[in-house]
Amino acid sequence: MVRSFHHRDFPASLVASAKRGRTVSVCIPARDEQDTVGATVLAIRRELMERVAVVDELIVMDDGSGDGTAAAARDAGATVVAAAGVLPEHAGGPGKGEAMWRALHVSSGEVIVFVDADVRGFDPAFVLGLAGPLLTRDDVDFVKGFYERPLDGRPGEGGRVTELMARPLISVFFPHLSPLHQPLAGECAGRREVLESVPFVGGYGVDLGLVIDVAGRLGTAGMVQCDLGTRVHRNRPLSDLRPQALAVLQVGLRRAGLAGGQWPAALRLPGAEPLPVPFVELPPMGEVAAHRKSA
Repeated sequence: MVRSFHHRDFPASLVASAKRGRTVSVCIPARDEQDTVGATVLAIRRELMERVAVVDELIVMDDGSGDGTAAAARDAGATVVAAAGVLPEHAGGPGKGEAMWRALHVSSGEVIVFVDADVRGFDPAFVLGLAGPLLTRDDVDFVKGFYERPLDGRPGEGGRVTELMARPLISVFFPHLSPLHQPLAGECAGRREVLESVPFVGGYGVDLGLVIDVAGRLGTAGMVQCDLGTRVHRNRPLSDLRPQALAVLQVGLRRAGLAGGQWPAALRLPGAEPLPVPFVELPPMGEVAAHRKSA
């Protein structure tokens, strides 16, 4: 059973007092998010670094942005790292999972918090709800966020890939994870030793891969989820969600031991050229020689 909390259970003063010398890194993978990333960074820096000492390190992993994402994040007070320049000898180009994996290498915190860069009206309670269980409870190793996700202003209709792809996969192959409200949520956190012990799937498959792999390694006893409130972000059209859904399908089938057929898969639509959806898996960071050497 996956236990649930609410971000209100973890006010800033409680989380700060519970740190006891432990360090917290917030890592934000970002690609072409100049309109939102600066406000997110500014909220974290002002509320959780300057007003209350919860966050020790704030890193934006710029995943090959072609806009002003890096400048906006830097101006707001983040350390900006070009993902392409981190451990380039390892497979994987641009992609969310690749950027998160590389963030593990460049960050230093004992607790790592991942938040997405595309949230409008970012609430620092996101970070408190993710880091809080790890800092206040010794029996928690990994935290998954969940929230209300409006679709074009309509409550309860967001998370289409979750409901139409991830949830059926979990129901059939990984029923022990069925209590998770939003297995594809981009907001999660974990103890460094836990995150460094599991592989990271590249691209959009990273979120499902992490919950499957963490539960497979440690069981669900140390995995909790936290209600972060409401998340408002850019809703993509269905055409943009097809590759995401196929990436999630590949992860689920591979982790279930059913990776037959043609891999990597390609998205095939009537009258269109197949669109390859590559499957990339990066090794546990704890096994990477360059990381161990720099630790």
